[in-house]
Amino acid sequence: MAPSRNRRPGFSRRAQYGLFLSYVIAGAGALVALVLLALSSVNPPAYAAARATVAELTTPLSSGLAAIGRGLGSIPAGIGEHFAVKARNAELRRELADASRLLQRARTLNYDNRRLRALLHFRERAVQPVVTARLVSSTASSTRRVAVLNAGSWQGVREGQPVQGPEGLIGRILETGPNTARVLLITDPESIVPVRRTRDGLAALVVGRGDGMLDVRSVSLANAAFGAGDLFVTSGTGGIFAPNIPVARVVRRASDIALARALAQPNTLDFALVQQAFLPPPAPKPAPTATPTAMPSPSPTSAPTLAPSAPE
Repeated sequence: MAPSRNRRPGFSRRAQYGLFLSYVIAGAGALVALVLLALSSVNPPAYAAARATVAELTTPLSSGLAAIGRGLGSIPAGIGEHFAVKARNAELRRELADASRLLQRARTLNYDNRRLRALLHFRERAVQPVVTARLVSSTASSTRRVAVLNAGSWQGVREGQPVQGPEGLIGRILETGPNTARVLLITDPESIVPVRRTRDGLAALVVGRGDGMLDVRSVSLANAAFGAGDLFVTSGTGGIFAPNIPVARVVRRASDIALARALAQPNTLDFALVQQAFLPPPAPKPAPTATPTAMPSPSPTSAPTLAPSAPE
């Protein structure tokens, strides 16, 4: 009689080893997770140091994998661009003709603006860049929206500095290591950015939702109307973000609170610019020191007091 083909894994030495190895890996993973959870609850500074160490070790690997991914992802785009170059060229010519008219108008407005600034003696604070670095990774499934920057305190990066991309605001520096930094994205629920609407200057706040989208909330009007396509830029309030940095665009019409989409997407960016805070915090006031009080000196005209003599 031929043996049955439905043999249990216990008859195979290879299957036994594979099953045992899977149990060992699962148990080790659960143990490491429990240790990290306990460490984050009992000793948050030690957990932050461990997380920074892991980021330092994994950043070179993340940079290499990101470079490989960018290279492989550019192949289809290059092929498509090769076959569509003629149509793209005609479209760019039309856009150039439209842009030339806008450029002439912008030059006129810029000239008038310079003359008015000179008349008003207007002085504008220039924000100095700190460093240009790569965003090597970012969270995609967690409710916290944090990205890792491959530049840290050795490159001059400090906590609270704004991070900007070509399309708009990305976030601000949350933590720094020697060569890495964690960026709190504007889509994080703990991120609040003061903004204004470009068409009428309406003051608002952009708050992260944790799902990749943003909430725009009015701070000056009750039941303010938001229209689809409204563009919001930073207002400069708070002293962290410089004014006029593009932040978000409203998705659909709403009142009081509107759903918006961030203009800068960290998962599509190669480089990010770290800048100094628009208004640095004031220097701490010196502590008052106690001044010694001078003792009153005896008057030179006062006569010395003589002690009474003892009787003889």
